[in-house]
Amino acid sequence: MLQTLLPILIFTALAVGAIGAARRIRLWRRGRRSPMRWQRLLRMPKRYLNDLHHVVARDKAMAHTHVATAGGFVAAMALAIVVHGFGWHGPILGGLLLAASIVMFVGALAVNRRRLNPPAKLSKGPWQRLSKSLLAYSVGMFLVSLPLVGVAPTTLGGGALVLVLTLLVAWGLLEMIVGMGWGGPMKHAFAGSLHLAFHRRPERFDDQHGEPQSTNPHDVHRGSRSTALFPLDLAAPKLGVEKPSDFQWEQLLGFDACVQCGRCQAVCPAFAAGQPLNPKKLIQDMVVGMAGGTDARYAGSGYPGIDVGKHHGSSASPIVPQLVEAETLWACTTCRACVEECPMMIEHVDAIVDMRRFITLEMGETPEKGAAAIDNLIATDNPGGLDNASRLDWAADLDLDRIKDRPEGVDVLLWLGDGAFDMRNQRTLRALVKILRAGGVDFAVLGEEERDSGDVARRLGDEATFQRLAERNIATLSRYRFRRIVTADPHSFHVIGREYPAFGGTFEILHHSTFMAELFEAGRLSVGVNPHSETVTYHDPCYLGRYNGEFAAPRQLLAALGLEVAEMARSGYRSRCCGGGGGAALSDVPGKARIPDMRMEDVRETGATTVAVACPQCTAMLEGVVEPRPQIRDLAELVAEALIEPGFDEVVATAPTPARAKVQPDEEIPA
Repeated sequence: MLQTLLPILIFTALAVGAIGAARRIRLWRRGRRSPMRWQRLLRMPKRYLNDLHHVVARDKAMAHTHVATAGGFVAAMALAIVVHGFGWHGPILGGLLLAASIVMFVGALAVNRRRLNPPAKLSKGPWQRLSKSLLAYSVGMFLVSLPLVGVAPTTLGGGALVLVLTLLVAWGLLEMIVGMGWGGPMKHAFAGSLHLAFHRRPERFDDQHGEPQSTNPHDVHRGSRSTALFPLDLAAPKLGVEKPSDFQWEQLLGFDACVQCGRCQAVCPAFAAGQPLNPKKLIQDMVVGMAGGTDARYAGSGYPGIDVGKHHGSSASPIVPQLVEAETLWACTTCRACVEECPMMIEHVDAIVDMRRFITLEMGETPEKGAAAIDNLIATDNPGGLDNASRLDWAADLDLDRIKDRPEGVDVLLWLGDGAFDMRNQRTLRALVKILRAGGVDFAVLGEEERDSGDVARRLGDEATFQRLAERNIATLSRYRFRRIVTADPHSFHVIGREYPAFGGTFEILHHSTFMAELFEAGRLSVGVNPHSETVTYHDPCYLGRYNGEFAAPRQLLAALGLEVAEMARSGYRSRCCGGGGGAALSDVPGKARIPDMRMEDVRETGATTVAVACPQCTAMLEGVVEPRPQIRDLAELVAEALIEPGFDEVVATAPTPARAKVQPDEEIPA
């Protein structure tokens, strides 16, 4: 009886699973079409088994659990098809099937323990049944396979026992197989595997240095950084994403890959601040919109301040406001903390900016301050609406060379950024000029020919204004001769270095922390012994760290200055955003707390008296925290203050070395 029922059960489950899989594929194909390159499927095993390790292994316990559960299930299912489905009985295959079932059972036990006391970041609902179905399948398959190795009689006792065991296997098998194609918890396994194969950013899986991928939060060798936004075709009939079907099909596939683990939720600064954004809920809303329905069945944390169950949608219905409130999209700081933590490498920020593009370009409903900044960019080439001719007023006494007066060219073009109009950031720029001159650097500036890089316009969704600024800046830069660009603004650094190449502008650009570290290493800067006893902590800017992988140079500088560095718990690629990126400071979405206030609490926990920063926006946001608080100093200010002028003897001649983090990356992420 058992030998008759099992093959029927297995092949029925596979048939139902295949129908469900076809259904999910049809849902994904509702998105915008792009070439289907089936050879990409060959990449899936390596990406799934190896290339995800640097993300998954940050939670070592769950990584081991996943290997046991998923690996055991795949092996047990494959062997069950061979042994029970096709009847290829034998003690070796039977023994392997028993071993796979045991491994799966051990992993399922760990999953079940987490079900009994789940962290707040995990979704509940159907996910609570997953461990039970895993246990049912592993136990049932183990028991029905015992006769294959002679441990139990082939009849397994009476018909009642056979029926119980068959039902046990059926419960686990159908719950998982059907769930893969019909929206259950195991859907992520099917969609996730294909998502890795057809990922829009394949560079994220490449180890550009050929070195082992590390989980150290200050290590940059974790694959190539693909963080530039994709250009928008301004001649397209629709600009941006209005409906779920406007996403590319690969994006819809990626949404279905979400395992609802809540890692993105745990690191989102907007969610922690009580603003109406939860990246996990956002991705699940996109799944609802893709398949049609409401969010009433969602069983995780929602958007703060917005009730779960009030939204609905379909693939052909507008996302805003039916599925998502506009303020949810504007709350995002584009810090990419969610993307960095996602074990399935889902691109939340791409989706958010795509939806912002439609709101801004088609609906004209950018938040008021954001709309004013864009209007100013259109009128004056800077978001403050200031006269671009005044960009160098702060340096009237510095006699800076204009590159237009240096036809022979210069070694370094100093890109000032719009911080040149801000009195606070002008102190940073003056310090940087002092350092460049102390290091004997041949440099010049563009002066009034420099325009805003376009970063804030692009993040607010105004791709048209961004492309106009990018093309004009590229044309200006292409007229002059220089070897490298140096800037103290990570946003300009990212946009010029990562996003201008798509428009024909390829330039070598360095952040000022990297360039100053080079000057130290070359012996071109001399600093005195640090006379102060204060402790310094360093705040990693999102657009320098997570976006561009520069974590070491700032710490090298602080080490070279002889400063005691106390790392924050959220540092390196897990740094908490200051709240100033992505136009969030202009959107000004209310919440229960302010993101910079939360970041300052991270600072206070270290006991540091000074926060070293490397971004004008971070400086502005952190200095906006009500005093008393530690002082905020840019790296350039700290270096300039320590410089030894010619004629002094007290010099520290030491090569900078990276400071070590005080926390391990596998620790629980602080809220």
